[in-house]
Amino acid sequence: MISILDLFRIGIGPSSSHTVGPMRIARRFVGDLGRSQLLGQVARIEVALQGSLALTGIGHGSVDAVILGLLGQRPSRVDPDAVPSILGDVAERGRLQLPDGPDIAFEKARDIRLDTHIIPELHPNGMVLRAYDGGRRCLLEESFYSTGGGFFASEKQLRAPVPNDGIAAASKGKYRYGSAADLLDLCASTGLTIDQIVSENEDEFRPRQATWEGIDNIVAAMLGCIDRGLKTEGILPGGLNVRRRAPEVYGRLTNGIGANEAERLLDWLNVFALAVNEENAAGSRVVTAPTNGAAGIVPAVLKYYCCNEGQSAEVARRFLLTAGGIALLYKMRASISGAEMGCQGEVGVACSIAAAGLAAIWGGTPVQVASAAEIGMEHNLGLTCDPVGGLVQIPCIERNALGAVKAVNAARLALHSEERPKVSLDQVIETMRQTGIDMSSRYKETSQGGLAVNVIAC
Repeated sequence: MISILDLFRIGIGPSSSHTVGPMRIARRFVGDLGRSQLLGQVARIEVALQGSLALTGIGHGSVDAVILGLLGQRPSRVDPDAVPSILGDVAERGRLQLPDGPDIAFEKARDIRLDTHIIPELHPNGMVLRAYDGGRRCLLEESFYSTGGGFFASEKQLRAPVPNDGIAAASKGKYRYGSAADLLDLCASTGLTIDQIVSENEDEFRPRQATWEGIDNIVAAMLGCIDRGLKTEGILPGGLNVRRRAPEVYGRLTNGIGANEAERLLDWLNVFALAVNEENAAGSRVVTAPTNGAAGIVPAVLKYYCCNEGQSAEVARRFLLTAGGIALLYKMRASISGAEMGCQGEVGVACSIAAAGLAAIWGGTPVQVASAAEIGMEHNLGLTCDPVGGLVQIPCIERNALGAVKAVNAARLALHSEERPKVSLDQVIETMRQTGIDMSSRYKETSQGGLAVNVIAC
């Protein structure tokens, strides 16, 4: 088992696999140089982005993320407002200050290469990093893969008999489960709910109070992102000239403009999701839920149903513990990477886990919670990832709004049923995995098919 605090990760937009992952990889590489006692000899660093990282690396912020990582910046701590000045200083000086190391010559166009012709065998999000001394002798070469949701793995880890993406505590967990069937059996044998099972597992990582604090920080970051998105107007960067819509919709809602109660429910879910994903597209602070491209669905449902006046923090905790417990299944049994699974692995998974969390706080049984998750994914199967212009804007922003509404309906449908569903959650996860394998690479975060080629980017 891994911790849900590894899945719900605070970072910056616009992509967890293309921004957060590469930043963490670049920082790790510099750390490896230091641990190998090679850092002081470095005169130049070259980075090659491969596959999806190369094909959409500009629009997804991968190149700039690599620079930030080489500077020692962490996705969870870097100030998004300071990023332009940090990158501007590197460009102006033509030099890059390695943390605890030398100030080396650096030119973005020369030292970060986009190898769009290379699709790595192990994972479509490949990175090769090399460090040289003053005599052009290679000091260190490492290959890494950004595996989705901000996770990454070395080549050695993915070639292991049991591939993994480097979570040191992956063997922890009082109640270990490898499938939804295992999880439901645990619930039946212990009498615990899914969120209680997950909570007990989190106790293996840290004291219970620290887990609550971690979850509360995630909730605060999600709500803060919504608040910023509701207030920030303007045009999103990247050249598509997409206008932020959340502030306008929010203004109409708060001024009482609208129709009946059902329509206003849709509008509130829509505006919360739009707010988050417009912030994500602008490179602001978001939470992977379980990815940045799908970051708006879980917060939208969370805010509307768990964070109203008079509700305790316990409601939001139960929601995220349940959602996180289901997200672990997708992470273990398939993938949450759009470059591997298409958007079914991002928006589809986010819809599924949000539906599960909502069914739980509405009093659903573990079987009904798993059914809600199954319904949420079943009707996202085959969803492609074809971002226009390589930007996380069209169709990504609206897709999150639709995913939030679909998650609520999936939870309602599950709660209306008292019998075990005909399609299990394990079956739908395996179907998603097989569909992702069969899907053409053109529809898996490469901007080589679908809307990305049929809509004029600019």
